[in-house]
Amino acid sequence: MDSNNLIKQLLMIGVGTTSLVAEKLREVSDQWVKEGKLNPEQANTFVDDLMKQMKAEQGNFEAHLERQMRNVMQDIGVPRQAEMDELRGRLDRLERQIRDLENKLWR
Repeated sequence: MDSNNLIKQLLMIGVGTTSLVAEKLREVSDQWVKEGKLNPEQANTFVDDLMKQMKAEQGNFEAHLERQMRNVMQDIGVPRQAEMDELRGRLDRLERQIRDLENKLWR
């Protein structure tokens, strides 16, 4: 399981959801303007304020989601990238040592 790919997919869902919410907010604010509950400037301010708040919360959500994904991956035993890099380095050293020993035996 590629955690980065999963996170990207979840974030794309979040972006799509944000777009839908923005569209619905505009529809509601337009309806309120038609009904005389808000003037156009108030409607724009209302939508802009809510969108700013949603974007700020989305950043917090993304960070929280990333932390949760790392915890889940760790809990199920998926190694971190640093651990994989360390193991690759150890494997490279062992392969080099084996080649050196084989070369010594054949001389």
